[in-house]
Amino acid sequence: MATARFRNDSPYLKPKPEPTPEDYLYKKYVADYQLITDKKKEPVIGVAIFGLGRAGTIHMSHLVSNPRVKLLYVVDDMESKWNDLKSYWRLDDIPVISSKQADQVYKDPKVNAVVVCSPTYTHEEIVTKALDHKKAVFCEKPIAEDPKGTAKCYECAVKNGKPLFCAFNRRFDPSYENVRQRVRNGEIGHAHTIRLTARDSPLPTIEYLKVSGGIFHDCMVHDIDLMTYVLGEYPTKVAVHASAHIPEIKAIKDFDTVAGIFHFPSGTVGMVDLSRNSVYGYDQRMEVFGPRGVVDATNEQPMHCVTTQYGQNGQRRPPIWYSFASRFKLAYYKEMEHFLDVVLGKAQPAVQAKEILAVSKIASACEESARSGKTVDIKWADGELPTNV
Repeated sequence: MATARFRNDSPYLKPKPEPTPEDYLYKKYVADYQLITDKKKEPVIGVAIFGLGRAGTIHMSHLVSNPRVKLLYVVDDMESKWNDLKSYWRLDDIPVISSKQADQVYKDPKVNAVVVCSPTYTHEEIVTKALDHKKAVFCEKPIAEDPKGTAKCYECAVKNGKPLFCAFNRRFDPSYENVRQRVRNGEIGHAHTIRLTARDSPLPTIEYLKVSGGIFHDCMVHDIDLMTYVLGEYPTKVAVHASAHIPEIKAIKDFDTVAGIFHFPSGTVGMVDLSRNSVYGYDQRMEVFGPRGVVDATNEQPMHCVTTQYGQNGQRRPPIWYSFASRFKLAYYKEMEHFLDVVLGKAQPAVQAKEILAVSKIASACEESARSGKTVDIKWADGELPTNV
């Protein structure tokens, strides 16, 4: 009876607690349950997807289950897996064609949007042809093999009045979004340092690395984009060191380990460390430090609430996510939903042309620094940088 005097009134007599903003999954559930949407008035978007490799498979899983989308074509040049594709994804009434037959996609007026996940060297042609045929385009990075080709693609989008969206999916990750919001709200004051760690798991195949564009344009671009996205400014100086510890990667003149320092106009110092081979899982972390404190996004665990302790071996927790497809699954979903909003004119692309070109320029400066062993100054021309960061 000692605690009886602390008994509360019935919770039914009190206001119902509201879900916290951090519970983004419950918010989505409520919208589905209560049918809170204006999407019932939206037209269904006809989509064609090019390439069902690493990224294409992720987007395919979202597209085939999305009520906002009608998948009309799958374009993939690995004809040996067409029957398996049709069987697995239930593509009974959906044509699976090769890139040589892609004119069917471009000329079909029912196709409103094209999702490009094919190898990098194919991007520019697919993007420009789709835009010239008045299709909106979602393209995995990089949009083209070089800045000149990327600029050409964006010019084509402007000429045709259709959106070109480049996929930097990590912007859409809830944890990174939360870090950015806290930094932009001034919770830590002026950012003194920003630190990102990105370590691949599993080790990519040599076949992939040969056509990836290299560690700076394939991997480091994500971290460069996140730094600039969080800080709202662009570096003027970079110093990068890199090594190839793995003989096969050294043989293709690429690197597997990179450390970079970035100097920003406000005085913020950025740091990025990369590895192509993290044997303990997909290691992705961000930390922003300032005079009022620190905010970070550390690694997520698939089974974060389970611990074990046997004998005297100490407490054990499950490992972190194994790879990008699982760690950023929600980010991939959210970026595709954003693109569909862009197609329908409900949103402007969250990733702008000048941002893509700036990140590519910074990545090139990082590679130059790593190969030359020198600090590289980055000069920005008037109007070259985005103003709405």
